[in-house]
Amino acid sequence: MSKDPSTSRRGTRWVRRARAALSGLLAGYAALAFAELVSAFVRPQAGPVVAVGSAAIDRTPAPVKDWAIRHFGTDDKLVLQLGILAALAVLAILLGLLALARRRTGAAGVLVFGVVGAAAALSRPDSTSVADALPSVAGALVGGLLLYRLAGRPSVTGPLDAAPAVRPGGDRPVVADDTVGPSATPGESGWDRRGFLVAATAAAAASTGAAVLGRSLNGSRGRDAVASRDNVLLPAPGSPATPVPGGAGLRIPGVSPFVTPTKDFYRVDTALVVPKVDATTWRLRIHGKGVTRPVSLSFDDLLRRSLIERDITLTCVSNEVGGPYVGNARWIGVRLADLLAECGVTPPSKGGPADQLVARSVDGMTIGSPVDDVMDGRDALLAVGMNGRPLPFEHGFPVRMVVPGLYGYVSACKWIQDLELTTFDAYDPYWVKRDWARRAPVKTQSRIDTPKPFARPRAGTVMVAGVAWAQHRGVREVEVRVDDGPWQRARLAAEDTVDTWRQWSFPWEATKGGHTLTVRATDGTGQVQTAQRARTIPDGASGRHSVVVTVD
Repeated sequence: MSKDPSTSRRGTRWVRRARAALSGLLAGYAALAFAELVSAFVRPQAGPVVAVGSAAIDRTPAPVKDWAIRHFGTDDKLVLQLGILAALAVLAILLGLLALARRRTGAAGVLVFGVVGAAAALSRPDSTSVADALPSVAGALVGGLLLYRLAGRPSVTGPLDAAPAVRPGGDRPVVADDTVGPSATPGESGWDRRGFLVAATAAAAASTGAAVLGRSLNGSRGRDAVASRDNVLLPAPGSPATPVPGGAGLRIPGVSPFVTPTKDFYRVDTALVVPKVDATTWRLRIHGKGVTRPVSLSFDDLLRRSLIERDITLTCVSNEVGGPYVGNARWIGVRLADLLAECGVTPPSKGGPADQLVARSVDGMTIGSPVDDVMDGRDALLAVGMNGRPLPFEHGFPVRMVVPGLYGYVSACKWIQDLELTTFDAYDPYWVKRDWARRAPVKTQSRIDTPKPFARPRAGTVMVAGVAWAQHRGVREVEVRVDDGPWQRARLAAEDTVDTWRQWSFPWEATKGGHTLTVRATDGTGQVQTAQRARTIPDGASGRHSVVVTVD
């Protein structure tokens, strides 16, 4: 029984399309793999996924970025990179299908995306050489050549291919490939199934080898930085932190610990690849308006200075009401005000010409802080240690800024390498250019840690507890309200300093049914936490945290 010729032709077309889609995916994989390998000889940040991802972060509107942090948390960078890879996979499939009919055009499409990656790498603020374009260009060349090869000349005979079409009035076959043209004749054989599978397998193996080697070499580039951190011995601080009062940490299940473990401390930044800086070669430059004695300091220069140790709570401006992006740690470092004063800096409140301190990171991030705030007597630090250890790379090793009372985007520059004195009128740092406020003191906030939203506690005494913060003002009082009832004072844990959060607890006599629990704090100036809701943009969220529970 013979097969229907039309059915056979349809099956053949689907096989060819599947083969073309696979060719596109393999070409895209090869491009990324060889780009990874080349980036090992340039720098990891020059790889196309990182470069394009970083450029995407820079151009993403603030509300979208805020939405990503709110929904994906510290996994937002992973989600972005997976999204880029998924988009590239779709584009690679489309280019493979295009190459089925237009071989040269499909291959050229891969080169176009290499140009996009190169342009993104060169546009990065930390790019210092045209060599940053090499990974994307080299990867695109490999991917384009591979697609051109795999797209190959389709077979016009054999069990997988349909019989060639014949032009009206002629006997020359029409082949859907712009590289074949009139020279193709019946009986001429191009890629058959076996040849394609051999070539595709070889390409996949070579690409995987390149990717593994590139990843290994990129990892080895950070070995000197890792070794430099391992060799750091933090000196005893000249001004140690006061012991944490015994009653500062409430032993209530579910409440955040008073000192946040380093592994649990939040991380919010724009770095898709965490910079690994070698402390032995790191330098910090201090210069700019009103600096009469510019300096360049090494890491050892900082360690030789008198260090101070302080407990300081940090808060991210992207933290929603009741959110997790707040943490308390013990920091050790150099007092920033003393260092600036030695450089001749005078705050504007005392006649100095500069009102903004712009910190620059090794990855090009710029963060601007009010000079008056960092020199008003608060414990603003160039921190070198966190919770008794050198800073982790994720939190800014070898040196970062810590300024109590200011949101991180105007104070907490990580991987810092440059401090410039300037004015707010003369320069807008990274986040200000994206519609965030120039000045951003931390707002008074409180959070219910337990019970969790939608919990089902039993009737009787239920311990309601959490944390409150108003850095550099302190927390004077915390109150809890059940449903629409009166505000009732919670029990405050002992205060460590005005720069740290405070735990609180409230024994609630819970009755059966659904209830809404709300908390508010009063800071050290007597200002009560506002009930007015505001989103994080432009200067931090406001409002009162509530949880809904059902008592059984």
